[in-house]
Amino acid sequence: MANFTLRTENWCCFSHQRNSWNPISNASLRHRQLHIFSSKRFLRFRISSSIKEKGDVAETEKTRAINGLRRVAKEPETTVPVSVSEDHSGSEGSSSVEGFDWNWPPWKHLPHRYKLIGTTSLAFVVCNMDKVNLSVAIIPMSHQFGWTSSMAGLVQSSFFWGYALSQLPGGWLAKIFGGRKILEVGVFSWSVATILVPLVSGFLPGLVFSRILVGIGEGVSPSAATDLIARFIPSAERSRAVSFVFGGLSVGSVLGLLLAPPLIQNFGWESVFYMFGFLGIAWCSGFQFVKEEQSSFTGEYTSRNFQSTANSPLTYFSGEKSLSASMKELGVSVKEVPWKEFFQSPAVWAMIYAHFCGSWGHYTCLSWLPTYFSEELDLNLTEAAWVSVLPPLASIIVTSVASQFADNLIASGVETTTVRKICQTVAFLSPAVCMTLSSLNLGLPPWEVVTILTGGLALSSFALSGLYCTHQDISPEYASILLGITNTVGAVPGIVGVALTGYLLDSTHSWSISLFAPSIFFYLTGTIVWLAFASSKPQSFSKRD
Repeated sequence: MANFTLRTENWCCFSHQRNSWNPISNASLRHRQLHIFSSKRFLRFRISSSIKEKGDVAETEKTRAINGLRRVAKEPETTVPVSVSEDHSGSEGSSSVEGFDWNWPPWKHLPHRYKLIGTTSLAFVVCNMDKVNLSVAIIPMSHQFGWTSSMAGLVQSSFFWGYALSQLPGGWLAKIFGGRKILEVGVFSWSVATILVPLVSGFLPGLVFSRILVGIGEGVSPSAATDLIARFIPSAERSRAVSFVFGGLSVGSVLGLLLAPPLIQNFGWESVFYMFGFLGIAWCSGFQFVKEEQSSFTGEYTSRNFQSTANSPLTYFSGEKSLSASMKELGVSVKEVPWKEFFQSPAVWAMIYAHFCGSWGHYTCLSWLPTYFSEELDLNLTEAAWVSVLPPLASIIVTSVASQFADNLIASGVETTTVRKICQTVAFLSPAVCMTLSSLNLGLPPWEVVTILTGGLALSSFALSGLYCTHQDISPEYASILLGITNTVGAVPGIVGVALTGYLLDSTHSWSISLFAPSIFFYLTGTIVWLAFASSKPQSFSKRD
Protein backbone atom coordinates (compact mmCIF):
# COMPACT_ATOMS: atom_id res chain seq x y z
CA MET A 1 0.00 0.00 0.00
CA ALA A 2 1.33 3.42 -0.95
CA ASN A 3 -0.07 6.70 0.36
CA PHE A 4 0.21 10.19 -1.16
CA THR A 5 -0.79 13.32 0.71
CA LEU A 6 -1.38 16.72 -0.94
CA ARG A 7 -2.45 19.80 1.03
CA THR A 8 -3.86 22.70 -0.99
CA GLU A 9 -1.71 25.46 0.46
CA ASN A 10 0.92 27.71 -1.05
CA TRP A 11 3.18 24.69 -1.09
CA CYS A 12 2.54 21.01 -1.23
CA CYS A 13 4.37 18.00 0.11
CA PHE A 14 4.19 14.43 -1.14
CA SER A 15 4.93 11.47 1.11
CA HIS A 16 5.51 8.20 -0.61
CA GLN A 17 6.01 4.91 1.17
CA ARG A 18 6.22 1.68 -0.73
CA ASN A 19 6.95 -1.87 0.09
CA SER A 20 9.86 -3.62 -1.48
CA TRP A 21 9.12 -5.08 -4.86
CA ASN A 22 9.93 -8.63 -5.65
CA PRO A 23 9.09 -9.95 -9.10
CA ILE A 24 6.81 -12.95 -9.02
CA SER A 25 5.56 -15.21 -11.75
CA ASN A 26 1.89 -14.88 -10.90
CA ALA A 27 -0.30 -11.82 -11.41
CA SER A 28 0.30 -9.17 -8.78
CA LEU A 29 -2.27 -6.58 -7.76
CA ARG A 30 -1.33 -3.46 -5.87
CA HIS A 31 -3.42 -0.57 -4.62
CA ARG A 32 -2.31 2.96 -4.10
CA GLN A 33 -4.24 5.86 -2.62
CA LEU A 34 -3.75 9.58 -3.19
CA HIS A 35 -5.39 11.80 -0.56
CA ILE A 36 -5.90 15.50 -1.25
CA PHE A 37 -6.90 17.64 1.71
CA SER A 38 -8.22 21.21 1.84
CA SER A 39 -9.93 23.19 4.51
CA LYS A 40 -13.46 22.62 3.19
CA ARG A 41 -13.13 19.84 0.71
CA PHE A 42 -11.73 16.32 0.77
CA LEU A 43 -10.84 14.35 -2.32
CA ARG A 44 -9.60 10.77 -2.43
CA PHE A 45 -8.04 9.23 -5.51
CA ARG A 46 -7.71 5.48 -5.56
CA ILE A 47 -5.41 4.14 -8.22
CA SER A 48 -5.34 0.43 -8.83
CA SER A 49 -2.94 -1.17 -11.23
CA SER A 50 -2.68 -4.68 -12.48
CA ILE A 51 0.70 -5.91 -13.64
CA LYS A 52 1.33 -9.31 -15.16
CA GLU A 53 4.84 -10.68 -15.49
CA LYS A 54 6.32 -13.87 -16.86
CA GLY A 55 9.49 -15.45 -15.55
CA ASP A 56 12.01 -13.44 -13.67
CA VAL A 57 12.18 -10.57 -16.12
CA ALA A 58 12.85 -7.37 -14.20
CA GLU A 59 10.32 -4.59 -14.53
CA THR A 60 11.40 -1.09 -15.48
CA GLU A 61 9.77 2.07 -14.24
CA LYS A 62 8.98 5.23 -16.15
CA THR A 63 8.32 8.57 -14.60
CA ARG A 64 6.22 10.96 -16.62
CA ALA A 65 5.08 14.50 -15.87
CA ILE A 66 1.44 15.30 -16.54
CA ASN A 67 0.38 18.91 -16.04
CA GLY A 68 2.94 19.39 -13.31
CA LEU A 69 2.18 16.10 -11.46
CA ARG A 70 4.47 13.12 -11.75
CA ARG A 71 3.18 9.59 -11.80
CA VAL A 72 4.90 6.24 -11.99
CA ALA A 73 3.85 3.79 -14.67
CA LYS A 74 4.88 0.18 -14.86
CA GLU A 75 5.52 -1.66 -18.06
CA PRO A 76 5.33 -3.71 -20.14
CA GLU A 77 1.67 -4.53 -19.49
CA THR A 78 -0.07 -2.03 -17.24
CA THR A 79 -3.65 -0.89 -16.99
CA VAL A 80 -4.32 2.02 -14.67
CA PRO A 81 -7.98 2.62 -13.94
CA VAL A 82 -8.46 5.60 -11.69
CA SER A 83 -11.39 5.95 -9.33
CA VAL A 84 -12.17 9.29 -7.78
CA SER A 85 -14.26 9.73 -4.67
CA GLU A 86 -15.23 13.14 -3.41
CA ASP A 87 -16.35 14.15 0.07
CA HIS A 88 -18.27 17.30 0.94
CA SER A 89 -18.45 17.99 4.68
CA GLY A 90 -18.14 14.37 5.58
CA SER A 91 -20.55 12.95 2.99
CA GLU A 92 -18.89 10.89 0.31
CA GLY A 93 -19.96 10.42 -3.30
CA SER A 94 -18.00 8.77 -6.02
CA SER A 95 -17.39 9.14 -9.73
CA SER A 96 -15.08 7.23 -12.04
CA VAL A 97 -12.42 8.59 -14.33
CA GLU A 98 -10.43 6.26 -16.57
CA GLY A 99 -6.79 7.18 -16.86
CA PHE A 100 -5.16 10.58 -17.14
CA ASP A 101 -6.11 11.47 -20.73
CA TRP A 102 -6.25 15.27 -20.94
CA ASN A 103 -8.32 16.12 -24.02
CA TRP A 104 -8.05 19.90 -24.04
CA PRO A 105 -8.39 21.83 -26.25
CA PRO A 106 -11.24 19.90 -27.96
CA TRP A 107 -9.50 20.06 -31.35
CA LYS A 108 -6.31 18.55 -29.92
CA HIS A 109 -6.68 15.22 -31.73
CA LEU A 110 -8.03 16.57 -35.02
CA PRO A 111 -5.91 15.77 -38.09
CA HIS A 112 -3.42 18.53 -38.72
CA ARG A 113 -4.83 19.42 -42.12
CA TYR A 114 -8.23 20.12 -40.53
CA LYS A 115 -6.69 22.51 -38.03
CA LEU A 116 -4.91 24.38 -40.78
CA ILE A 117 -8.00 24.58 -42.97
CA GLY A 118 -10.05 25.79 -39.98
CA THR A 119 -7.67 28.63 -39.15
CA THR A 120 -7.45 29.58 -42.81
CA SER A 121 -11.23 29.85 -42.97
CA LEU A 122 -11.13 32.04 -39.85
CA ALA A 123 -8.64 34.32 -41.60
CA PHE A 124 -11.13 34.68 -44.45
CA VAL A 125 -13.82 35.65 -41.94
CA VAL A 126 -11.64 38.55 -40.80
CA CYS A 127 -10.79 39.26 -44.44
CA ASN A 128 -14.33 40.05 -45.47
CA MET A 129 -15.09 41.88 -42.25
CA ASP A 130 -12.34 44.32 -43.22
CA LYS A 131 -13.67 44.43 -46.77
CA VAL A 132 -17.34 45.15 -46.08
CA ASN A 133 -16.79 47.62 -43.23
CA LEU A 134 -16.26 50.41 -45.76
CA SER A 135 -19.46 49.54 -47.68
CA VAL A 136 -21.40 50.43 -44.51
CA ALA A 137 -19.14 53.21 -43.23
CA ILE A 138 -19.14 54.89 -46.64
CA ILE A 139 -22.66 56.23 -45.96
CA PRO A 140 -21.78 58.35 -42.87
CA MET A 141 -18.35 59.11 -44.34
CA SER A 142 -19.96 60.51 -47.49
CA HIS A 143 -22.22 62.72 -45.39
CA GLN A 144 -19.31 63.94 -43.27
CA PHE A 145 -16.92 64.68 -46.13
CA GLY A 146 -19.52 65.68 -48.73
CA TRP A 147 -18.68 62.94 -51.25
CA THR A 148 -20.77 62.31 -54.36
CA SER A 149 -21.61 58.78 -55.53
CA SER A 150 -18.72 58.96 -57.99
CA MET A 151 -16.29 59.92 -55.24
CA ALA A 152 -17.65 57.20 -52.94
CA GLY A 153 -17.23 54.69 -55.75
CA LEU A 154 -13.63 55.83 -56.25
CA VAL A 155 -12.85 55.34 -52.55
CA GLN A 156 -14.43 51.87 -52.50
CA SER A 157 -12.74 50.79 -55.71
CA SER A 158 -9.27 51.71 -54.42
CA PHE A 159 -9.28 48.49 -52.40
CA PHE A 160 -9.35 46.52 -55.64
CA TRP A 161 -6.35 48.34 -57.07
CA GLY A 162 -4.15 46.71 -54.46
CA TYR A 163 -6.16 43.51 -54.68
CA ALA A 164 -5.44 43.19 -58.40
CA LEU A 165 -1.75 44.09 -58.07
CA SER A 166 -1.06 41.41 -55.47
CA GLN A 167 -2.70 38.41 -57.15
CA LEU A 168 0.15 37.17 -59.33
CA PRO A 169 2.90 37.99 -56.81
CA GLY A 170 0.81 36.29 -54.13
CA GLY A 171 0.41 33.12 -56.18
CA TRP A 172 4.08 33.03 -57.05
CA LEU A 173 5.23 33.65 -53.48
CA ALA A 174 2.80 31.04 -52.14
CA LYS A 175 4.34 28.46 -54.45
CA ILE A 176 7.86 29.38 -53.31
CA PHE A 177 7.45 29.98 -49.58
CA GLY A 178 4.26 28.05 -48.90
CA GLY A 179 0.72 29.27 -48.32
CA ARG A 180 0.99 29.44 -44.52
CA LYS A 181 3.75 32.03 -44.50
CA ILE A 182 2.13 34.20 -47.16
CA LEU A 183 -1.28 34.04 -45.47
CA GLU A 184 0.18 35.21 -42.17
CA VAL A 185 1.96 38.14 -43.80
CA GLY A 186 -1.21 39.08 -45.69
CA VAL A 187 -3.43 39.08 -42.60
CA PHE A 188 -0.99 41.21 -40.63
CA SER A 189 -0.58 43.70 -43.51
CA TRP A 190 -4.27 44.29 -44.17
CA SER A 191 -5.05 44.51 -40.44
CA VAL A 192 -2.51 47.27 -39.87
CA ALA A 193 -3.73 49.11 -42.97
CA THR A 194 -7.34 48.85 -41.75
CA ILE A 195 -6.40 50.46 -38.44
CA LEU A 196 -4.81 53.35 -40.37
CA VAL A 197 -8.00 54.24 -42.30
CA PRO A 198 -9.53 56.59 -39.67
CA LEU A 199 -6.18 58.29 -39.14
CA VAL A 200 -5.88 59.33 -42.80
CA SER A 201 -9.56 59.68 -43.75
CA GLY A 202 -9.38 63.49 -43.90
CA PHE A 203 -6.66 63.31 -46.54
CA LEU A 204 -8.14 61.62 -49.63
CA PRO A 205 -4.84 60.38 -51.17
CA GLY A 206 -3.91 58.88 -47.80
CA LEU A 207 -7.30 57.19 -47.51
CA VAL A 208 -7.00 55.74 -51.00
CA PHE A 209 -3.47 54.53 -50.29
CA SER A 210 -4.53 52.83 -47.04
CA ARG A 211 -7.30 50.97 -48.85
CA ILE A 212 -4.82 49.93 -51.53
CA LEU A 213 -2.67 48.41 -48.77
CA VAL A 214 -5.71 46.56 -47.43
CA GLY A 215 -6.29 45.21 -50.93
CA ILE A 216 -2.68 44.09 -51.28
CA GLY A 217 -2.83 42.18 -47.99
CA GLU A 218 -6.12 40.52 -48.82
CA GLY A 219 -5.07 39.89 -52.42
CA VAL A 220 -2.43 37.32 -51.51
CA SER A 221 -4.84 35.34 -49.32
CA PRO A 222 -6.83 33.43 -51.99
CA SER A 223 -3.64 32.16 -53.61
CA ALA A 224 -2.18 31.25 -50.22
CA ALA A 225 -5.33 29.30 -49.34
CA THR A 226 -5.37 27.61 -52.74
CA ASP A 227 -1.77 26.55 -52.21
CA LEU A 228 -2.67 25.05 -48.82
CA ILE A 229 -5.58 23.11 -50.28
CA ALA A 230 -3.57 21.87 -53.25
CA ARG A 231 -0.74 20.71 -50.99
CA PHE A 232 -2.64 18.99 -48.22
CA ILE A 233 -6.19 18.13 -49.28
CA PRO A 234 -7.02 15.06 -51.41
CA SER A 235 -9.28 15.52 -54.43
CA ALA A 236 -12.09 13.57 -52.74
CA GLU A 237 -12.25 16.26 -50.01
CA ARG A 238 -11.37 19.26 -52.13
CA SER A 239 -14.84 20.67 -52.79
CA ARG A 240 -15.61 20.69 -49.07
CA ALA A 241 -12.23 22.18 -48.19
CA VAL A 242 -12.59 24.98 -50.75
CA SER A 243 -16.16 25.64 -49.65
CA PHE A 244 -15.20 25.69 -45.98
CA VAL A 245 -12.25 28.04 -46.47
CA PHE A 246 -13.83 30.46 -48.93
CA GLY A 247 -17.14 30.14 -47.11
CA GLY A 248 -15.42 32.13 -44.39
CA LEU A 249 -15.88 35.13 -46.69
CA SER A 250 -19.66 34.83 -46.37
CA VAL A 251 -19.40 34.51 -42.60
CA GLY A 252 -17.16 37.58 -42.54
CA SER A 253 -19.69 39.52 -44.59
CA VAL A 254 -22.47 38.55 -42.20
CA LEU A 255 -20.50 39.49 -39.09
CA GLY A 256 -19.20 42.71 -40.64
CA LEU A 257 -22.62 43.88 -41.76
CA LEU A 258 -24.19 42.95 -38.42
CA LEU A 259 -21.54 44.56 -36.22
CA ALA A 260 -20.81 47.69 -38.26
CA PRO A 261 -24.13 49.58 -37.80
CA PRO A 262 -24.31 49.39 -33.97
CA LEU A 263 -20.62 50.22 -33.71
CA ILE A 264 -21.04 53.23 -36.00
CA GLN A 265 -24.14 54.48 -34.20
CA ASN A 266 -22.63 54.11 -30.73
CA PHE A 267 -18.94 54.85 -31.25
CA GLY A 268 -18.66 56.51 -34.68
CA TRP A 269 -17.69 55.09 -38.03
CA GLU A 270 -14.00 55.03 -37.03
CA SER A 271 -14.66 52.24 -34.52
CA VAL A 272 -15.31 49.56 -37.15
CA PHE A 273 -11.84 50.01 -38.63
CA TYR A 274 -10.13 49.89 -35.24
CA MET A 275 -12.01 46.86 -33.96
CA PHE A 276 -11.89 44.80 -37.14
CA GLY A 277 -8.22 45.62 -37.63
CA PHE A 278 -7.31 44.43 -34.14
CA LEU A 279 -9.16 41.17 -34.79
CA GLY A 280 -6.66 40.46 -37.56
CA ILE A 281 -3.75 41.17 -35.24
CA ALA A 282 -5.27 38.74 -32.71
CA TRP A 283 -5.57 36.09 -35.43
CA CYS A 284 -1.87 36.44 -36.25
CA SER A 285 -1.00 35.93 -32.59
CA GLY A 286 -3.15 32.82 -32.32
CA PHE A 287 -1.86 31.41 -35.60
CA GLN A 288 1.62 31.15 -34.08
CA PHE A 289 0.41 28.35 -31.79
CA VAL A 290 -1.25 26.53 -34.68
CA LYS A 291 1.94 26.74 -36.69
CA GLU A 292 3.91 25.16 -33.87
CA GLU A 293 1.63 22.15 -34.01
CA GLN A 294 2.16 21.84 -37.74
CA SER A 295 5.82 20.86 -37.50
CA SER A 296 5.13 17.28 -38.57
CA PHE A 297 2.33 18.25 -40.90
CA THR A 298 4.32 19.41 -43.90
CA GLY A 299 5.70 15.99 -44.59
CA GLU A 300 2.72 13.96 -43.49
CA TYR A 301 1.03 13.77 -46.86
CA THR A 302 3.39 14.05 -49.79
CA SER A 303 3.46 12.90 -53.36
CA ARG A 304 6.29 13.53 -55.76
CA ASN A 305 4.88 12.02 -58.93
CA PHE A 306 2.00 14.16 -60.11
CA GLN A 307 1.50 12.54 -63.48
CA SER A 308 1.17 9.02 -62.17
CA THR A 309 -1.09 9.93 -59.28
CA ALA A 310 -3.02 12.91 -60.60
CA ASN A 311 -6.28 10.98 -60.86
CA SER A 312 -6.01 9.35 -57.45
CA PRO A 313 -8.38 10.70 -54.80
CA LEU A 314 -5.56 10.48 -52.27
CA THR A 315 -3.05 12.59 -54.16
CA TYR A 316 -1.31 15.27 -52.10
CA PHE A 317 1.07 17.94 -53.23
CA SER A 318 4.57 17.97 -51.81
CA GLY A 319 5.09 19.73 -48.49
CA GLU A 320 6.50 23.20 -47.98
CA LYS A 321 10.17 23.81 -48.49
CA SER A 322 12.65 25.14 -46.00
CA LEU A 323 13.37 28.85 -46.03
CA SER A 324 16.85 28.38 -47.52
CA ALA A 325 15.48 26.19 -50.31
CA SER A 326 12.70 28.70 -50.94
CA MET A 327 15.15 31.59 -51.23
CA LYS A 328 17.32 29.58 -53.61
CA GLU A 329 14.35 28.77 -55.79
CA LEU A 330 13.12 32.36 -55.69
CA GLY A 331 15.83 33.56 -58.06
CA VAL A 332 15.03 31.15 -60.88
CA SER A 333 11.38 30.28 -60.34
CA VAL A 334 9.84 33.02 -62.49
CA LYS A 335 11.59 31.71 -65.59
CA GLU A 336 10.51 28.16 -64.78
CA VAL A 337 6.80 28.99 -64.59
CA PRO A 338 5.23 27.89 -67.90
CA TRP A 339 3.47 31.18 -68.61
CA LYS A 340 3.16 30.49 -72.34
CA GLU A 341 1.59 27.09 -71.76
CA PHE A 342 -0.94 28.60 -69.39
CA PHE A 343 -2.27 31.01 -71.98
CA GLN A 344 -2.34 28.34 -74.70
CA SER A 345 -4.90 26.36 -72.71
CA PRO A 346 -8.61 27.01 -73.50
CA ALA A 347 -9.48 25.79 -69.99
CA VAL A 348 -7.34 28.54 -68.45
CA TRP A 349 -9.01 31.19 -70.60
CA ALA A 350 -12.41 29.84 -69.55
CA MET A 351 -11.39 30.21 -65.90
CA ILE A 352 -10.11 33.74 -66.52
CA TYR A 353 -13.31 34.96 -68.14
CA ALA A 354 -15.56 33.14 -65.68
CA HIS A 355 -13.67 34.71 -62.80
CA PHE A 356 -14.12 38.16 -64.34
CA CYS A 357 -17.85 37.65 -64.87
CA GLY A 358 -18.51 36.27 -61.40
CA SER A 359 -16.48 39.00 -59.75
CA TRP A 360 -18.39 41.76 -61.54
CA GLY A 361 -21.67 40.76 -59.98
CA HIS A 362 -20.15 39.90 -56.61
CA TYR A 363 -18.04 43.03 -56.07
CA THR A 364 -20.56 45.54 -57.35
CA CYS A 365 -23.30 44.07 -55.15
CA LEU A 366 -20.98 43.79 -52.16
CA SER A 367 -20.08 47.48 -52.43
CA TRP A 368 -23.41 48.98 -53.45
CA LEU A 369 -26.22 46.84 -52.01
CA PRO A 370 -26.27 48.66 -48.62
CA THR A 371 -26.63 51.97 -50.49
CA TYR A 372 -29.24 50.44 -52.82
CA PHE A 373 -31.33 49.22 -49.90
CA SER A 374 -30.95 52.57 -48.15
CA GLU A 375 -31.76 54.87 -51.07
CA GLU A 376 -33.95 52.77 -53.36
CA LEU A 377 -35.91 50.85 -50.72
CA ASP A 378 -35.91 53.71 -48.14
CA LEU A 379 -34.31 51.69 -45.34
CA ASN A 380 -32.26 53.33 -42.60
CA LEU A 381 -28.61 52.45 -42.00
CA THR A 382 -29.31 49.61 -39.56
CA GLU A 383 -32.14 48.14 -41.67
CA ALA A 384 -30.04 48.36 -44.84
CA ALA A 385 -27.15 46.59 -43.16
CA TRP A 386 -29.41 43.89 -41.75
CA VAL A 387 -30.98 43.26 -45.14
CA SER A 388 -27.52 43.19 -46.74
CA VAL A 389 -26.65 40.35 -44.36
CA LEU A 390 -29.22 38.03 -45.92
CA PRO A 391 -27.36 37.13 -49.16
CA PRO A 392 -24.07 36.11 -47.48
CA LEU A 393 -26.01 34.40 -44.67
CA ALA A 394 -27.93 32.32 -47.18
CA SER A 395 -24.66 31.68 -49.02
CA ILE A 396 -23.31 29.84 -45.97
CA ILE A 397 -26.13 27.31 -46.26
CA VAL A 398 -25.86 27.04 -50.03
CA THR A 399 -22.09 26.54 -49.83
CA SER A 400 -22.39 23.50 -47.58
CA VAL A 401 -25.08 21.98 -49.81
CA ALA A 402 -23.12 22.66 -52.99
CA SER A 403 -19.89 21.14 -51.67
CA GLN A 404 -21.62 17.93 -50.55
CA PHE A 405 -23.47 17.80 -53.86
CA ALA A 406 -20.26 18.14 -55.88
CA ASP A 407 -18.17 15.71 -53.84
CA ASN A 408 -20.93 13.10 -53.84
CA LEU A 409 -21.25 13.32 -57.62
CA ILE A 410 -17.50 12.89 -58.05
CA ALA A 411 -17.43 9.98 -55.59
CA SER A 412 -20.26 8.29 -57.48
CA GLY A 413 -18.23 8.34 -60.70
CA VAL A 414 -19.46 11.48 -62.47
CA GLU A 415 -16.67 13.15 -64.43
CA THR A 416 -15.11 16.03 -62.52
CA THR A 417 -15.41 18.41 -65.48
CA THR A 418 -19.14 17.74 -65.69
CA VAL A 419 -19.58 18.46 -61.99
CA ARG A 420 -17.67 21.74 -62.20
CA LYS A 421 -19.73 22.85 -65.22
CA ILE A 422 -23.01 22.08 -63.46
CA CYS A 423 -22.03 23.99 -60.33
CA GLN A 424 -20.74 27.04 -62.18
CA THR A 425 -23.79 27.19 -64.42
CA VAL A 426 -26.02 27.32 -61.35
CA ALA A 427 -23.74 30.01 -59.90
CA PHE A 428 -24.17 32.21 -63.00
CA LEU A 429 -27.75 31.71 -64.15
CA SER A 430 -29.38 31.99 -60.70
CA PRO A 431 -28.29 35.60 -59.94
CA ALA A 432 -28.86 36.58 -63.58
CA VAL A 433 -32.50 35.53 -63.41
CA CYS A 434 -33.03 37.12 -59.97
CA MET A 435 -31.40 40.41 -60.97
CA THR A 436 -33.59 40.52 -64.08
CA LEU A 437 -36.72 40.18 -61.94
CA SER A 438 -35.46 42.84 -59.51
CA SER A 439 -34.60 45.34 -62.24
CA LEU A 440 -37.97 45.14 -63.98
CA ASN A 441 -40.66 47.54 -62.82
CA LEU A 442 -43.05 44.89 -61.56
CA GLY A 443 -44.31 46.89 -58.59
CA LEU A 444 -42.88 44.42 -56.10
CA PRO A 445 -42.76 45.43 -52.43
CA PRO A 446 -39.29 45.86 -50.90
CA TRP A 447 -39.31 42.56 -49.00
CA GLU A 448 -39.97 40.61 -52.20
CA VAL A 449 -37.10 42.35 -53.97
CA VAL A 450 -34.84 41.52 -51.02
CA THR A 451 -35.94 37.88 -51.09
CA ILE A 452 -35.31 37.55 -54.83
CA LEU A 453 -31.86 39.12 -54.64
CA THR A 454 -30.96 37.06 -51.59
CA GLY A 455 -31.84 33.83 -53.37
CA GLY A 456 -29.91 34.67 -56.52
CA LEU A 457 -26.76 35.89 -54.79
CA ALA A 458 -26.81 32.92 -52.40
CA LEU A 459 -26.93 30.43 -55.27
CA SER A 460 -23.92 32.12 -56.82
CA SER A 461 -21.92 30.37 -54.06
CA PHE A 462 -22.06 27.22 -56.20
CA ALA A 463 -18.98 28.77 -57.81
CA LEU A 464 -16.92 27.52 -54.85
CA SER A 465 -17.59 23.98 -56.07
CA GLY A 466 -17.16 25.02 -59.69
CA LEU A 467 -14.61 27.60 -60.75
CA TYR A 468 -12.68 27.76 -57.48
CA CYS A 469 -11.95 24.02 -57.48
CA THR A 470 -10.78 23.93 -61.08
CA HIS A 471 -7.36 25.47 -60.38
CA GLN A 472 -6.44 22.54 -58.12
CA ASP A 473 -8.06 20.03 -60.46
CA ILE A 474 -6.01 20.83 -63.53
CA SER A 475 -2.65 21.46 -61.81
CA PRO A 476 -1.99 21.02 -58.07
CA GLU A 477 1.57 22.26 -58.58
CA TYR A 478 0.60 25.56 -60.21
CA ALA A 479 -2.79 26.00 -58.52
CA SER A 480 -1.77 29.10 -56.58
CA ILE A 481 -0.28 30.77 -59.66
CA LEU A 482 -3.32 29.92 -61.78
CA LEU A 483 -5.60 31.44 -59.17
CA GLY A 484 -3.29 34.46 -59.10
CA ILE A 485 -3.80 34.87 -62.85
CA THR A 486 -7.58 34.47 -62.81
CA ASN A 487 -8.00 36.52 -59.66
CA THR A 488 -5.95 39.36 -61.13
CA VAL A 489 -8.44 39.61 -63.98
CA GLY A 490 -11.24 38.96 -61.49
CA ALA A 491 -10.17 42.00 -59.48
CA VAL A 492 -10.67 44.32 -62.47
CA PRO A 493 -14.47 44.51 -61.89
CA GLY A 494 -13.69 45.71 -58.41
CA ILE A 495 -11.71 48.59 -59.89
CA VAL A 496 -13.80 49.34 -62.95
CA GLY A 497 -17.21 47.96 -62.01
CA VAL A 498 -17.53 49.54 -58.56
CA ALA A 499 -16.44 52.97 -59.81
CA LEU A 500 -18.50 52.66 -63.02
CA THR A 501 -21.60 51.83 -60.99
CA GLY A 502 -21.24 55.09 -59.06
CA TYR A 503 -20.67 57.06 -62.28
CA LEU A 504 -23.70 55.51 -64.01
CA LEU A 505 -25.79 56.13 -60.92
CA ASP A 506 -24.94 59.83 -60.97
CA SER A 507 -25.64 59.97 -64.72
CA THR A 508 -28.80 57.88 -65.03
CA HIS A 509 -30.19 57.72 -61.47
CA SER A 510 -31.23 54.17 -62.36
CA TRP A 511 -30.16 51.20 -60.28
CA SER A 512 -31.32 48.82 -63.02
CA ILE A 513 -28.91 50.33 -65.54
CA SER A 514 -26.00 51.05 -63.22
CA LEU A 515 -25.99 47.94 -60.98
CA PHE A 516 -28.02 45.10 -62.47
CA ALA A 517 -27.73 45.30 -66.28
CA PRO A 518 -23.92 44.91 -66.53
CA SER A 519 -23.96 42.00 -64.06
CA ILE A 520 -26.67 40.18 -66.01
CA PHE A 521 -24.69 40.54 -69.23
CA PHE A 522 -21.53 39.05 -67.75
CA TYR A 523 -23.37 36.22 -65.99
CA LEU A 524 -24.94 35.10 -69.27
CA THR A 525 -21.81 35.35 -71.41
CA GLY A 526 -19.75 33.70 -68.67
CA THR A 527 -22.09 30.72 -68.70
CA ILE A 528 -21.65 30.27 -72.45
CA VAL A 529 -17.84 30.41 -72.29
CA TRP A 530 -17.68 28.09 -69.27
CA LEU A 531 -19.84 25.40 -70.83
CA ALA A 532 -17.88 25.56 -74.05
CA PHE A 533 -14.28 25.53 -72.84
CA ALA A 534 -13.99 24.66 -69.13
CA SER A 535 -12.15 21.48 -68.16
CA SER A 536 -10.95 19.87 -64.94
CA LYS A 537 -8.69 17.27 -66.51
CA PRO A 538 -5.12 17.37 -65.11
CA GLN A 539 -2.87 19.20 -67.55
CA SER A 540 0.86 19.13 -68.02
CA PHE A 541 1.97 22.73 -68.51
CA SER A 542 5.69 22.06 -68.77
CA LYS A 543 8.07 19.31 -69.80
CA ARG A 544 9.19 18.64 -66.23
CA ASP A 545 5.62 17.81 -65.27
